[in-house]
Amino acid sequence: MSIDQIIAEGVAKAVKALYGIDADAATIVPQATRKEFEGNLTVVVFPWVKAARKAPEAVGAEIGQWLVENEPAVARFNTVKGFLNIVVEPTYWNKVLAHIAETPDYGSVPVTENSPLVMVEYSSPNTNKPLHLGHVRNNLLGYSLSRILEACGNKVVKTNIVNDRGIHICKSMLAWQKWGDGATPESTGKKGDHLIGDFYVLFDKHYRAEVKEIAERENIPAEEAEKRSTLMAEARDMLRRWEAGDPEIRGLWERMNSWVYAGFDQTYKRLGVDFDKIYYESQTYLEGKEKVLEGLEKGLMYRKEDGSVWADLTNEGLDHKLLLRADGTSVYMTQDIGTAKLRFRDYPIDRMIYVVGNEQNYHFQVLSLLLDRLGFKWGKDLVHFSYGMVELPEGKMKSREGTVVDADDLMEEMVTGAREVSREMDKLQGLSEEEVAEIAETVGMGALKYFLLKVDPRKNMLFNPKESIDFNGNTGPFIQYTYARIRSVLRKAAEKGFAIGDYSSVVPNDKEIALIQTLADFPSTVQEAGRTFSPALIANYAYDLVKQFNQFYHDYTILGEEDEPTRSLRLTLCDQTSRVVKAAMALLGIRVPERM
Repeated sequence: MSIDQIIAEGVAKAVKALYGIDADAATIVPQATRKEFEGNLTVVVFPWVKAARKAPEAVGAEIGQWLVENEPAVARFNTVKGFLNIVVEPTYWNKVLAHIAETPDYGSVPVTENSPLVMVEYSSPNTNKPLHLGHVRNNLLGYSLSRILEACGNKVVKTNIVNDRGIHICKSMLAWQKWGDGATPESTGKKGDHLIGDFYVLFDKHYRAEVKEIAERENIPAEEAEKRSTLMAEARDMLRRWEAGDPEIRGLWERMNSWVYAGFDQTYKRLGVDFDKIYYESQTYLEGKEKVLEGLEKGLMYRKEDGSVWADLTNEGLDHKLLLRADGTSVYMTQDIGTAKLRFRDYPIDRMIYVVGNEQNYHFQVLSLLLDRLGFKWGKDLVHFSYGMVELPEGKMKSREGTVVDADDLMEEMVTGAREVSREMDKLQGLSEEEVAEIAETVGMGALKYFLLKVDPRKNMLFNPKESIDFNGNTGPFIQYTYARIRSVLRKAAEKGFAIGDYSSVVPNDKEIALIQTLADFPSTVQEAGRTFSPALIANYAYDLVKQFNQFYHDYTILGEEDEPTRSLRLTLCDQTSRVVKAAMALLGIRVPERM
C-alpha cells in the first residue's frame, strides 16, 4: 500500500471514530505539502467541518492527533486553517521505498479482460506529401497518450486513418502524368513520400502560374481566374474518374500510393511509433456516403437544388454543413462518418479519441452531432484530443509552397546535432563508432520527443532544435544523461561487490525523503496524465525527479559511504530512481542510454 493510501485510510478511520462519518478513503487525496509549511502530505478537512460542527482548524487538529496516536506512519502534524499537514515518521519512508522496489511494473495498473477498450487515432497523413513537423507532434502525442492510457489499465487500440483519396491526391497524380517523365523512387533515389510531395508542390506552381496568366490576359480578378483553370478542372475530372473506378486512374493511384506507404513506414520506424490498425479513406468514404443517404431518406439531411446534400445544425447553435458535393463526391466529414462506423463494427470500443490539431475543433463538434443524429449511440461521447500548433523560430509552415519542415530532415538534423554536442562535451570518449551512432540516435530522438511533449498539448508551441539538445535544463538529454550517470554508479557498486542489504533502521535525511516521496508520486502522476490526456505531466515529473536526484547526488556520497545500511538505502534510491525514470520516459516513447 502506498503512503498516500495509508494516510487516506487513516484519515477515513479518524473521521469515523471522531465524528461517526463514513468517509470513502478513495475520495481522500493527500497532496504534497507546500514548501513553506512543515510536513510531507496535506489533507483538506473542509468536507467534514459541517458534520463535526467545529472550526476547520479544530477538526484538523483532532484528526491529526488521532493519527499520531493510532497510525504508526504519522510522526506529528500541524494545521493551517482547513489544511492538515502531516509529517511522516522518517523511518517509515524506508518501507515506502521497499514497497516501490518490490512492486512489479511500478506505476502501471494491470490490464484485464474487463478493462475498458480505448481507441486512439493519430497521424492521419495525406498520401500527397511526406510527414512534417506538425505530424511529428501529432504522432508523438498520440503514441504517448496510448502508452499512458494502457498504463492506467485500459486496453488500447492505436489506429491511423490515411487520407489516400481526394482532390489533393489527384493534384500529385496529374502533375506526375504531365511532368514526371516516368520518375520512380528507384530512378530518382528519393523516398516515395518525398517524390510524391514534390509533384504536389509542382502542381501548385503550375496552377498559380496558370491563374496569374488567365487573370492578366483577361483582366479579371484572381478568384475568377481560378474558376477557369484547366489544370484544376483536370484534377477534378480525375477525382470523378477515380470515384467511378476508372482502371487507368486506379492503377496509377495504387502505384503512387505504394511509394508513399513505403516512405511513411521508414519515418514511423525512426520516430518509434506504430499502429494496431490502419484504415484508408478510400475504403471508408462509401460507408459514410451510404449513411448520409440513409439520413437523407429519413429527413435528417436535406438536398439543395444543385444536388448537394447538407445537414442543418442551426438548432444546435451551428450552421449548415455540406456532406456530399453536387457531383456526388464526398467531403472529409462524410469520410469520418464512414470510418467511425467501421471502427465500432470492428472493435467493442468504450471510448474513441481523435488526436487532431485545434484547427479542427469545429469539425469534431459537428462530427459528434452528426453521428448522434444518425443513430450512433457513441456519437456524443467521442473525444477530440485537441492540441496546439507547433512552429519553428522562422515561422509557420506551408505545404503547398514546399516550405514545410520535413520530418525525416528534422530527425536527421536532431541526431547530427546530438552527436556534435556530445563530442563537444566529451561524452563519447572510449566508445566505438557503433556505440556513438546508437547514443546519437537515442539522444537526438529523445531531445526531439521530450521537447515536443513537455509542453501542455493544448498550447501552441515554438520548437527550437538547438535548445532541445542542451544537456542542462528541462530537456531530454539532461534526463538521459542523469539516467546514464545512475547506471554508472550501480555498475561500479557491483564491481566493488556492494550488495543491497537491510536499511530499515536508517533515518533518511531530508533530501532522501524528498526523493522517496517523488518516487511515490509516480503512480498518481500516471493516472492524472491519463485522466487529463497530458503527456506533459509525465515529462515534467521525470525532470523534477532527476533534478532531485542530482541534488541528492551532489550533497551525499554513495559508493564512499562506509555505513553499510546507509549505503544500501542510497543504492536502492539509485536503482529505483533509474527504474522510474526509464518507465516515465518509456511512456513518452523515449529510450534512455545505459552509458554516455
